[in-house]
Amino acid sequence: MDLTTQRILAKAGLYLLAALISVFCLFPFYFAIVTSLKSGTELFSTALWPSAPSLRNYIALFTVAEQPFGRHILNSLGVSAMVVAASLFLGVTAAYALGRITFRGKGLLLLTILAVSMFPQVAVLSGMFELMQAIGLYNHWWGLALPYMIFTLPFTVWVLTTFVRDLPKELEEAAIMDGCTPWAIVTKVFLPVMWPALVTTGLLAFIAAWNEFMFALTFVFDNSQRTVPVSISLISGADKYEIPWGKIMAASVVVTVPLIVLVLVFQRKIIGGLTSGAVKG
Repeated sequence: MDLTTQRILAKAGLYLLAALISVFCLFPFYFAIVTSLKSGTELFSTALWPSAPSLRNYIALFTVAEQPFGRHILNSLGVSAMVVAASLFLGVTAAYALGRITFRGKGLLLLTILAVSMFPQVAVLSGMFELMQAIGLYNHWWGLALPYMIFTLPFTVWVLTTFVRDLPKELEEAAIMDGCTPWAIVTKVFLPVMWPALVTTGLLAFIAAWNEFMFALTFVFDNSQRTVPVSISLISGADKYEIPWGKIMAASVVVTVPLIVLVLVFQRKIIGGLTSGAVKG
């Protein structure tokens, strides 16, 4: 077998493997779309496409007064945007201090930040519940931004600290020679070159806040204040023993599409942010 044939076979094998992985990853989402277009007894069919596709389940999501799904989407968008903004602001400022300033205990502080993200949510649930009630954030969708920071901020700080640490010191030295303050260095020198890391950490923080369930279920009981994951779990059918798979799948598709769009739009910056610092030249 000559070298050209080996290269062709290797490339074909690579494409075949990529196709298999793509099918394995995308088929559940495709099946959710198919199920969301079915109704009645056809929901129990294993056909890969419904015989009579209908948007009935999507329409029902936004027309049931007892379950304001549209309001829940807005609540999730609002709290996720708040979490991203707060995580990036605190993450950038902390990253500058941890990545550029030398002080005693910096390594221990970084390990502490990482350790916070290792605690399961249920371990801090009772203490966070008391805190939310004490400061008046209980039963408000925007109040969920505080507990969500527990699992978004540590990752944001770690990624941005690594990125800042790898930036050329000449940038900072030139800014200091020009009389820039630390705040000006962060906002005018570092931020323009940190976009890949900011997009990556911001998007991951958005996804984490968008999909969070336990805190949203525990800290909000008013139906109008709920977020999307809890809303999906409370979708019910005409009969209390009936599981409305069509509506559940329709809701899952609706809340997944925005995440897919965001990833596709920012995919290049995401790759750049995840690989930043991997190779030093």
